[in-house]
Amino acid sequence: MPLIGIFHNPVIIACIISSLMAQILKAPLAYLRTKTWDWALIFDPGGMPSSHSAVVTAAAACVGHYNGFDTPLFGLAFAVASVVIYDATNIRRQAGFHAHQINQIIKELFERRAKPWEEFEQLKEVLGHSPAEALGGIILGIVVSLITWTLWPI
Repeated sequence: MPLIGIFHNPVIIACIISSLMAQILKAPLAYLRTKTWDWALIFDPGGMPSSHSAVVTAAAACVGHYNGFDTPLFGLAFAVASVVIYDATNIRRQAGFHAHQINQIIKELFERRAKPWEEFEQLKEVLGHSPAEALGGIILGIVVSLITWTLWPI
């Protein structure tokens, strides 16, 4: 199948749209919380809504809409979505907590030795998602899949 052919697949389209929407929504939603604009959030992992949750939910829901929610293919899509969402809210989130602690330890060590902290690259602390951020992604994925299915009947 040529590369252009994949763009005739409504599941792929829903995944792309949900990913882009989730990433773009991060900056305005953060602004509502902090009252400051941080456009870099569009390119960062973590934050509200979870783009990982949005993509896998859109994919699973579209598979259900187009192939049936009682099919083995939907069961597989649901299982993959569950693993990705679990990973985003647990494993990756814990890695972010660990990175925060390691950054604090290194900062304290170098402050005592009077070495400049700027020489060392900090670990990225925002890696995973809170349950609310994952839920935001899940809702976004469901909405995008419903719109895709409504606008693109096959």
